[in-house]
Amino acid sequence: MKLKQAPKSTKIVSLSVTIFAILNLISLDTWAAAFALQEQSGSNLGTAFAGAAEAADASSLYTNPATMSFRKSGQIVNVIHFATPSMKYRDSNGVAAFNQPLGNPGGDAGSLNLIPNFYAAMPLNDRWTVGLGVSAPFGMVSKYNPSWEGRYLGIESNVKTVNVNPAMSFKATDRLSLGFGVNWQYLHARFSNAANYSAALGNAAQVAAAQGIIPAELAPRIINATSGLDSFASVKGHNKAWGFNGGALFEFNKNTRVSLAYRSKIKHKVEGTVTFQHPSLEHVPTELRQIVDILGDAVNRQMSNGKVKSDITLPAVANLSFFHQATPKLGLMSDLQWTEWSSIQYLTFRRIEGAILQSTPEKFRNTWRAAVGANYRFNDTWLGRAGVAFDQSPIRNQYRTPRLPDAHRVWFAIGGQYSPAKNVQFDFGFAYLHSNDKKIYDDAENSSLYGRLDGVYGNYATVASLQVTYSF
Repeated sequence: MKLKQAPKSTKIVSLSVTIFAILNLISLDTWAAAFALQEQSGSNLGTAFAGAAEAADASSLYTNPATMSFRKSGQIVNVIHFATPSMKYRDSNGVAAFNQPLGNPGGDAGSLNLIPNFYAAMPLNDRWTVGLGVSAPFGMVSKYNPSWEGRYLGIESNVKTVNVNPAMSFKATDRLSLGFGVNWQYLHARFSNAANYSAALGNAAQVAAAQGIIPAELAPRIINATSGLDSFASVKGHNKAWGFNGGALFEFNKNTRVSLAYRSKIKHKVEGTVTFQHPSLEHVPTELRQIVDILGDAVNRQMSNGKVKSDITLPAVANLSFFHQATPKLGLMSDLQWTEWSSIQYLTFRRIEGAILQSTPEKFRNTWRAAVGANYRFNDTWLGRAGVAFDQSPIRNQYRTPRLPDAHRVWFAIGGQYSPAKNVQFDFGFAYLHSNDKKIYDDAENSSLYGRLDGVYGNYATVASLQVTYSF
């Protein structure tokens, strides 16, 4: 089958839309469930992402590139998601760090975030189709008040990814299609937290007194004179890495098909910097200033700026999806997804020379996500969608942290499609993600430095999506 050349104007529109999508991805602040972003399709949001095998449009290539075999002409898909998570901490029995006030509850750590996607697919002939996806498969944003109760465990956490996924599909038989793609992924991470400067100074004073360097009676005076002092640490890093994805689509008949797909894990070796902002010591009484300045210099050498590194392996994902056109108007679908979150056991930052700057046990477990959905064709112009899903969290209760206070969630989703012309569709969707309140008891290894976070998190989220699909 020989395809007609797309008009020059169409090519220009495609190029401009692609550039727009990539620029938006690079600048976005995303929100994630766990920190994998399920939001990869506007049409699929309405069924709670149960419809990979539906292959409604080119956005399905993210889950399974084999679904591109359903494209009979060129297609461009632009998507924007509006995700609004809410993460609120309520204190039950928190304990203040040494020589520090307890702090406030931190406010809502969530905020409105934009998640754009871009996809394109083009059949080369009756058997081969090529495509491109630009998306953000992982991301995380949480931000608390700088003086909150858990400030030593985390203030801001921000992970961004951009994934560029060229792919192809091959129709091996009339019923079986195969697909394969490569993934170039960029990761940028930024984390910040407070450091208990008062405790560090107090400890230095006690050590100096015990060694006879300063008079013993000065240690408690120094501790009292330097209470409530915090440093602020910020770690930034980035990396580029490669992975692959593939899948198969089998049609039992024209109304029933099943999709099986896999995305590989991607190993990132993040390199970046740590910077500290230390408090002023000008308020210290004159008679203690010289000693405190000397102790402060020693503390500052331990909390010094420098290069850091961290290894993180983003998880592999396997997906099984089923679609059945029950009647000319009603389509039914289901989806089962497995994520290999056990690839993340610790979040560790090391200085370039090898010393551990910070290491947080995460102990993620592998998870399952199950979804069911349906669509209903009212007429040639309108189609409705609905779906529900259960999304298991990889976080074990005893390892829940304020950076990612995640919990199991249930999705309730609705959506639809408006087709004003044969080659143009507008898809829209809305989902509410409900999580039960979850206990957090983050008793750090050194509670005198970090305090103890003991309370409850109440989490929920809403996601709204708009997608424009153009076929040519």
